[in-house]
Amino acid sequence: MAAAAARGCPPAGSGDRALAELLLEFSRVQYRAKDGGGAAAAKVERIERRCLELFGRDYRYSVIPNVHGEVCAHYPRHIVLLEREAGAGRDSYESTVQVGKLQDLINRSKMARCRGRFVCPVILYKGKHICRSATLAGWGELYGRTGYNYIFSGGSDDAWADAEDISEEDSALRNADSQLFDKVRGHDIKLLRYLSVRYICDLMVENKKVKFGLNVTSSEKVDKAQRYADFTLLSIPYPGCEFFKDYKDRDYTAEGLIFNWKQDYVDAPLSIPVSLTQSLNIDWSEYQSWDLVQQTQNYLKLLISIINSDDDSGLLVHCISGWDRTPLFISLLRLSLWADGLIHTSLEPSEILYLTVAYDWFLFGHMLVDRLSKGEEIFFFCFNFLKHITSEEFSALKSQRRKSLPPGFTLEEICMLKQKDRGSTTSLSSDFSLGMESSPGAAGSFTYEAVELMPAGAQAQAAWRKSCASSPQAVLWSRAQQSEDRLPSTGTVEVKSSSSSSSTHSDNFLRIGSSPLEVPRSRLVSASDRESRLEEVRSAFLACYSRTIGLKAVPPSPSGAIGGLLEQFVRGVGLRGSSTL
Repeated sequence: MAAAAARGCPPAGSGDRALAELLLEFSRVQYRAKDGGGAAAAKVERIERRCLELFGRDYRYSVIPNVHGEVCAHYPRHIVLLEREAGAGRDSYESTVQVGKLQDLINRSKMARCRGRFVCPVILYKGKHICRSATLAGWGELYGRTGYNYIFSGGSDDAWADAEDISEEDSALRNADSQLFDKVRGHDIKLLRYLSVRYICDLMVENKKVKFGLNVTSSEKVDKAQRYADFTLLSIPYPGCEFFKDYKDRDYTAEGLIFNWKQDYVDAPLSIPVSLTQSLNIDWSEYQSWDLVQQTQNYLKLLISIINSDDDSGLLVHCISGWDRTPLFISLLRLSLWADGLIHTSLEPSEILYLTVAYDWFLFGHMLVDRLSKGEEIFFFCFNFLKHITSEEFSALKSQRRKSLPPGFTLEEICMLKQKDRGSTTSLSSDFSLGMESSPGAAGSFTYEAVELMPAGAQAQAAWRKSCASSPQAVLWSRAQQSEDRLPSTGTVEVKSSSSSSSTHSDNFLRIGSSPLEVPRSRLVSASDRESRLEEVRSAFLACYSRTIGLKAVPPSPSGAIGGLLEQFVRGVGLRGSSTL
């Protein structure tokens, strides 16, 4: 405790005050890594130290220094590379990325992306890096950062080819341009591959961002040389921050708010490989009719499905500049995975809220001061939206359960255990054996750690259910309430054929884990747990936001009714009792 205080971290129990200070600073000052000195710098340093302390609770990490913005002017001054879960076993998920090589690739590739906002890993999940960035830089910005000689070289960006009627004979004029794009985008691709990123999710509603008639940015999906053809590209157009003024003007109500897809600048259609949509049961052809709630929900389901795939590939999410729509989905992903007990397992609701506000939004350059002045409240929308993703259908555990459960069993049945007479952990001659070891010191909390087998036949299932139902010692695997009982990963169930000559059974057997050492422990939560955890985060945010930043009042409706969200704020500060929303 004393050490934390000495480093400038808020003491335990002061989470509300720390968050209030963060929101106040966020709403008053535009963070830039290159800006140093003064009282603001001291506050930023305290925020940074708090973030590092929260990351360090659950992960071993390295830091890429960016103290003066030399790597990126509006990225954190201490860019965190998560390497592995702290205290996890030797066989737990671990990143293969080395910080020295990563830093070299970043320095080489940062020119490839808008505003130098390079591909940056921000979440580590099952050994996969979830990354964020801006979109690809276009001709104007890239040449502006590479010298005036290029500007007057007579060339044009490969993304301008549609606007310029250039014949094949004139291609030599563009040779220097092509070489430049080959070089910088080649480094960008090397960085993506080093981070094992396979999936690139582009949130832009445009193919190219146009200002004053010029293409100022490009994107992977319209790279004419098809340099990114080896990646799985997803075009999932999502409204920009300007659209969220409509959200504010509708009394902060997202239900029924539909983006106008017929605007002239909107030219990026939704495009997702069929292989990634088959398990989601979503009619993607209807995306232009979705309101803001349904669109955000479906995109989040897609992202969760991608990171839960069986391969080891990472994910990149980006919009144009990477500081509005990008942090929205990165923050929702972080909070959703945390609510499932899969990442940041030791953090309390107030702590994960602080971390995602500070790191995902503030330190990565979201322009809250500007957005508030324009009423573009995408930041507020993110945390109020948590009420729409509390159900199990948004849980990363849902697909894991679906993959791992034996045929004919429900999760609740799998979690019902007989603490006594569970069967042998080594013999296959008993009717069945399903084992879990209780976590040390965690009453009522269990993790898959024993290697015990059971046949998947219908008779064995029926016998197992009957035995569990009649046993007074049957217990339900549930989450421990104390924070110290939270244990870091998941148990998996693999279907294997028995080949042991000592066994009298020929059925398939279900192996929970593969060995006591190879199964990382995690804090798995139930659907009701997920809901309560996300609601606690949302409630903490609403209460603190109302005390610090507040909502801008909107004209009263003809009926004179108080807006639903303002009503929530009144209750949030204790001025009115709660009721069902």
